[in-house]
Amino acid sequence: MDPLSDAGTDEATEATEATTEATATTPDTAEEARPSDEAREALLGEITSALGDGVVESYLMPGTDLWIRVATDSWADVGRALHGRGFTFFSFLSGIDWMPSPYGRGEDDPTAEAPVRETETKQGYAGGETRFQVFARLVDLDRRLGVTIKADVPDDTMTVGSWVTIFAGANWHEREAHEMFGINFDGHPDLRNLYLPGDFEGHPLRKDFPLLARMIKPWPGIVDVEPLPTEDEAPPNGETAPSEGVLHAPADESAVTAAEQTPDTQAQQEQQAESSEAEPSDTGDTA
Repeated sequence: MDPLSDAGTDEATEATEATTEATATTPDTAEEARPSDEAREALLGEITSALGDGVVESYLMPGTDLWIRVATDSWADVGRALHGRGFTFFSFLSGIDWMPSPYGRGEDDPTAEAPVRETETKQGYAGGETRFQVFARLVDLDRRLGVTIKADVPDDTMTVGSWVTIFAGANWHEREAHEMFGINFDGHPDLRNLYLPGDFEGHPLRKDFPLLARMIKPWPGIVDVEPLPTEDEAPPNGETAPSEGVLHAPADESAVTAAEQTPDTQAQQEQQAESSEAEPSDTGDTA
């Protein structure tokens, strides 16, 4: 037996065992990898120390997540404070309208009696005092720790500070929130619409914006669908009804005029005609 071979085998076995121990994931180690409530409480303490009265309220859901509501004028400050503490992954930023919709819910059956709905505005976790709020999600990837930040949007100015100088990715998110909710972001370089025409009036994600399409055709499941004609119902004027989903070409192909053809198509047809004239006939006389 080769002693060198045995030594190599022993080394390989020890290396495999060490790798297995280092990468093994047990329920205990998986639990340790998750952020703890102690880590969330420590983060809340850090942000409170940094912002002082700028932290208005917070909510810690045990074993799940942390919400922090800051004063409106501390919105940009909390973004900078978290970025400086390792929360460099910007997940999203958006707005929310907490007012109950005066139109009810689009999925309600319009033929049924309207249910009784609450009219009181409730701002969710960490509370609030205004109808509109902004909120954002940041994550520290090294600590696997995330936090949701929110702030009230003043009803009179509808303005909060911009995060574009802190997180470049906030640019389009703030533009969308401005377009859909009418929230202004002080310091944003260009709050142009992303989806709608520039002269569009209103903000579609506000609860009091009337979605006429939903009033005419309620949300899926209760839309009235016009039945297809039966075999006994002949189309008017003796016309032949086309098959569903089939596109029919004109009966006379010459109806497609040269004006309807593209320049590339016309050039291709002219080249084919010239080639046909230049080619000798198979039955023609030879010199």
